[in-house]
Formats: sequence, C-alpha cells, structure tokens
Amino acid sequence: MPPVGRPKMFNTRAAQVLWTLLPIVSLGLAGAVPLVAAAVKGVVKPVVPAVYIAVELVVLGVAVALGDGDHPVAGLVLILFIITAATHTALLDSERVTFGK
Repeated sequence: MPPVGRPKMFNTRAAQVLWTLLPIVSLGLAGAVPLVAAAVKGVVKPVVPAVYIAVELVVLGVAVALGDGDHPVAGLVLILFIITAATHTALLDSERVTFGK
C-alpha cells in the first residue's frame, strides 16, 4: 500500500496522455523527462530518474554506435526503450506500482 500523502503526477487524464506521449514523440530522446518531473514533484525517489538517464545514455550510445544501417539491433533497442519509457510514465500514478516511490 502506497503512503497516504503521496503526491500525484497527473491531475487529469489528458495530462497523463500528454506525458506518456512525450517519450514516443521525441523518439526516446526525452524518455527520462517525465521521471525527472516526477522526482521534482516527489512522486518517485530521485534515484529513479538518475538510473533512467544513465540507461537512456547507454541505449542512445548503442543505437548510434550500431546505427550504420547494417545492424537492426540498434532500432530494436531504441524501440524497446521508447515502449518502456512510455509504459513507466503511464504507470507513475498507479496504486499497484510501489517500486521506486
């Protein structure tokens, strides 16, 4: 059970949709932005966006290093990161998810 006074990330459903679309529309470049905003609001612990930024840098580094056209793995890794970032953003206010909060 989450703490009683935990702040909410999203005030409306439209805000949740817009924040969830951010990692998708930016093609993963802004994947950590919703988690940084959540840490500023006190929704998640500050270590969560720090780890997310590190993972984002690794994913983007792998995508750039392998992105010469011969390796489909680069695109797959980037797509998986985009999906993961959007899913984690959508779940920020979920009462069932307590990890990192």
